[in-house]
Amino acid sequence: MNGTKRVDINPGTGVQVVQKQDQRSGKLTQGIVKDILTKSPSHPHGIKVRLESGIVGRVKEIIQID
Repeated sequence: MNGTKRVDINPGTGVQVVQKQDQRSGKLTQGIVKDILTKSPSHPHGIKVRLESGIVGRVKEIIQID
């Protein structure tokens, strides 16, 4: 699943995000959603979230974390 729809993402969801400084390289960071920062129901570049580690980025992929 990609991360363009807010309804697909909840606190506790495992995701891969791209941080602002990594947008050109496309480097992804894995983590668990703490807060959803985007208010609109969808965003073409991904829903902006804060991970439990404090990293802020746009969701590129929703993943299963064991």
